[in-house]
Amino acid sequence: MTKVTNIAKNTSYFTFALILQKVISFAYFTILARTFVPDDLGKYYLAISLTTIFAIIIDLGLSNVLTREIAKDQEKANSHLASVLALKIPLSLLALASLWIFVQILNYESEIVYLAYLSAICMVLDSFTASFFACLRGFHNLKYESISSVIFQAIVLIFGIVAIGLHLNLYWMMTALVAGSVFNFFYSLILNRRIISGSLWSAFDKENTKNLWKISIPFALFGIYQKLYMYLDTVLLSIFAGNKYVGLYQVSFKIIFALQFLPMAFTASLYPAFSSYWKSNREQLAITFERAMNYLIIISLPISIGTVFLADKILLLFKPEYIEAKLSLQIIMVALIFIFINFPIGSILNACDRQKTNTNNMAISLVASIILNLILIPKFQANGASATVLLTNFLMFILGIISVPKIAAINFRKIYPTLAKSFAAAMLMSVLVYFMKNELNIFVVVTISAIIYFTLLFTLKAFRREDVISIYRSFKKS
Repeated sequence: MTKVTNIAKNTSYFTFALILQKVISFAYFTILARTFVPDDLGKYYLAISLTTIFAIIIDLGLSNVLTREIAKDQEKANSHLASVLALKIPLSLLALASLWIFVQILNYESEIVYLAYLSAICMVLDSFTASFFACLRGFHNLKYESISSVIFQAIVLIFGIVAIGLHLNLYWMMTALVAGSVFNFFYSLILNRRIISGSLWSAFDKENTKNLWKISIPFALFGIYQKLYMYLDTVLLSIFAGNKYVGLYQVSFKIIFALQFLPMAFTASLYPAFSSYWKSNREQLAITFERAMNYLIIISLPISIGTVFLADKILLLFKPEYIEAKLSLQIIMVALIFIFINFPIGSILNACDRQKTNTNNMAISLVASIILNLILIPKFQANGASATVLLTNFLMFILGIISVPKIAAINFRKIYPTLAKSFAAAMLMSVLVYFMKNELNIFVVVTISAIIYFTLLFTLKAFRREDVISIYRSFKKS
């Protein structure tokens, strides 16, 4: 199998698995939200957020380093894996100890503490699973990891539905995650041992371990910034506002988190094209970036503006108690536009040797996020956390877009017309949504709205057939 064919297959596996995983994950979240009140949902996701933050201590970028180093020399796979596992065992103990100290200092109620301890099992297992799959990525194999991610979500969904049907408590909802993590751990371990032969213990090399530790530092910094940026707001909400507001905020957060599969899948396929054009064709690099921005604007604007108008109807799909999250959802859906277009910006920076710029931008955004959350959450609770998401994603957009012209001669005049036409079409669509939402089923409204939006776009000539063909060819070449 050629490398190009392998990359194409990996992209297909990953993209399909990502979409399916997000669909199952959001379906499970919807079931949880319809079953539990905001206060209980807040406790559940607070525990997950705590362990996700402390999981940074275990990995510290080691999985990324493992993939890169094995890809360079596959014969050293056993030595590299043994070194990473040797580092992760004491780091796991440090992460568990740090989590225990943190929950004791903040004096969380016993239910949250026990939920965090159950989630900590997932934290440790998932970190080792990530290392096993990182090895397979070094062998250019994403097939089994893609399958595993879907099976994991399916196990969690089935286990959770059974527990809800038996009227079991939150501990069993967290146990559903543990069951999925246990499967993933053993599945990845068995696959790893079948593909990579040899003993791990005899392959351990002290000097190699030190080298991998040094290499991991830049990756660790970005990982720390990213995890804190994504999950610290939940912890701050629990401290300054309470579990109820964590639950209300999670409804908004999970909606945008689920929708991120669209730009993630898009840029996962686009990234190799950016890398290739950076070396061989700077003019095509600029054109591809411009078109990527245009398409993500076209996709994000109707979702963002439409959801602002439909926020109350969407929240009623969960539980009447979540209607309090209406303004929070509306604010965070405006942020969706910047979240989407930040993907190709970050992708082109990484593909064109500007990783440090990306890391610095994330660090600045993290500092801004902490400051804004400390100011806004005590006053506005979940609405304040959502406003922080909007402001910091806008900041990240500004920081990133300033750097892009230094890479390629981007013609922003080719983006402005698409932005104007998409905005006009989305606003016209939303006016009709406003009058339809109380008369028709929400799913019917969404379907009609999509048809209206794309009809208006086609009429306004916001996109052309050759644009779609060009992007498709970029993926094919990559």
